[in-house]
This record gives sequence, structure tokens and C-alpha cells, in this order.
Amino acid sequence: MMRMVSLADNVRALQEMVRDCTLCPRHCHVARTAGQVGSCGVGAKAVFASAGPHFGEEPVLVGKGGSGTIFFAGCNLHCVFCQNYDISQLVAGAGMSARQLASHMINLQQQGCENINFVSPTHVAHAVAHAISLACTHGLTVSTVYNSGGYDAVRTIRLLDGLIDIYMPDFKYADVAAGRKYSDADDYPRVAEAALAEMYRQVGPLQVGTDGLATRGVLVRHLVLPGDLARSDRAVETVARIAPGCAINVMGQYRPAYRAAEYPELTSTVSRAEIARLRGLAEDLGLRRVD
Repeated sequence: MMRMVSLADNVRALQEMVRDCTLCPRHCHVARTAGQVGSCGVGAKAVFASAGPHFGEEPVLVGKGGSGTIFFAGCNLHCVFCQNYDISQLVAGAGMSARQLASHMINLQQQGCENINFVSPTHVAHAVAHAISLACTHGLTVSTVYNSGGYDAVRTIRLLDGLIDIYMPDFKYADVAAGRKYSDADDYPRVAEAALAEMYRQVGPLQVGTDGLATRGVLVRHLVLPGDLARSDRAVETVARIAPGCAINVMGQYRPAYRAAEYPELTSTVSRAEIARLRGLAEDLGLRRVD
């Protein structure tokens, strides 16, 4: 879709936030433009890990051409069970300018990708916004997807209004202690609720075209942890309350990864029956399943 590229003030505001960084809820207050790094481990430039068509995402994002994923290194969460820890925690990749990112976006569109899917964009939202604004002037028409861990600052999300078509945040935990223990974020539930509310205000429930592809709206992911550590019933109920009628993927693919072996309660798996029960709960609450 063609966008009115009149969001220069928002892009500049996001870039200014990085000077004394308050881009994410951690508010590290480091001078990333001067080479300092905060909790995310990344300076002023986005660290690019990879880009390409991806066919492992939700069907409403994949279509025939795949979701055009751009993976960023670094992360503002420190999940001990992260399956992409080599990228997110070890910050493997190369610094890239917004112009270079915009070029990747156009290339993915030319390859036939159905959308541009920014994976782990929270800590580089300033670069993402700048790249989108540049790509729009060079013919970007496919939908943009903000694929985050859900630990996003409301002010940052507000400044992305008009640049993001599909918000796809995680809602990892409805339990304060779990957020603290497993992601070093004891305010995770409160922050994720506020961010989700703002995302939903901007784009509303997920809209899907006649071709089965999402064009706009909110799609939430919730990874079910062993032993109900995330308090999944409450998480699904919270999503339904804050973003009524939105789409949800109750994910059953948990496996112990990264540092999970250090936590005995994270070394088991989740039963298919539990996943089915939670998906049924989501439907009963009026959420649209996209698993």
C-alpha cells in the first residue's frame, strides 16, 4: 500500500531518543550515537543478521512468496530459553545504515515476498522507521510487520504509527516473577499490556484479504512454557481483553535452548492436550487463531 511519507518528525524523534537511549522500556540512558551500548548490546546502527524469504511464519504472512524477514542482532530481552540466542544474545552481524536496510526491503519485495517482516526490531526502531520512510520513496508497497518480543515502550510505538501495518508482538508472560527470572524483565506483563493496547489502537484486529494474506492489524504470539510457568490462561485472557478479536498464535513448539538447562523447570516439554486446550480458550474468548 502506498503511504504518505510525511512522518519525518517521528523518525527524527526516534533517532533523538537513541542519543540518551529511552527507545525501549529499560531506559538505559546510554549515548548510543557515541558508541555506547545498553542492555541490547547494539550501538546507533542496526546490526543486520540476515534477510530473505521465510516460509516458517504464520500462513497469513507467508503466501506464495514467503515473508520477507530481516533479522536484527541484539535484543532488549534476555530470555534464558531463546532459540535464536546466537543472534539475539551474542549480537552476531554487521552494522548497517538505514539506506542499506531500505535497499534490502526493496530487494525482498522484488523477489516476490508478501511483506517485510522486521524480526526483533524493538531496540533498533529508529533505524527501522528511517528505512521504511526511505523504502517508501523507492516504491515499497507491501505490508510491514513489526515482529517483537512485546517488551516495547509506548512512546516508541506511537512514533511508529503510520509506518507499521501489522504488529506481531509476543505476549510472553502474565506473571511478574517469570518475566524477572527468565527474561530479566520483572515489569514485562505491565509493559506488554500497554504496548499491545497502543498497537491495537493503531491498526485494530487482523485484516486478511481474499488471498488469505494479512494486510493490517495485530497478531499476538504466545509460547506455552512447561509447567504453566508463563500463566498461559491469564496471558490469553489478557490479550482478549486488551485487543478484542485480534489474531493469536498459541505456540506449542517450546524446546529447551540456550541456558534453559540451568533451570530444571524449563527442561521438560508441553503436552499437545495443553496446547489444544489453550487454543480452544482463545477461540472461546473471540480471538482469531492463526496457528
